[in-house]
Amino acid sequence: MAKRPVPKYDFKAFGAAIKEARKGRKESRKKVSDKMYISPRYLANIENKGQHPSLQIFYELVARYNISVDQFFFPDNETEKSTQRRQLDTLLDNMSDAGLRIVAATAKEVVEVESEKD
Repeated sequence: MAKRPVPKYDFKAFGAAIKEARKGRKESRKKVSDKMYISPRYLANIENKGQHPSLQIFYELVARYNISVDQFFFPDNETEKSTQRRQLDTLLDNMSDAGLRIVAATAKEVVEVESEKD
């Protein structure tokens, strides 16, 4: 029986998102790889070459950096939160009430400015 021809999923966009999130947290590859018990080279290959991570490593990276996989697997589905939105939600969850008021006021101002452009 012949093997079913299936194109391999390209993980380059996922790797780029992991790299951006890692750098955003100012974490070195060495630090992350030590915590995850993987080699720095394996992490570099995921980030730079789109190497397919194991399912366990994929899960751990998604959980560690609060990455939305929907944007990679279902790019046309805009109902799910993007990675950027999920990361912002995480930051907001850890913010004080005073900080939330500042962010809300800033967001309202940005929305007003953007609506004036239309």
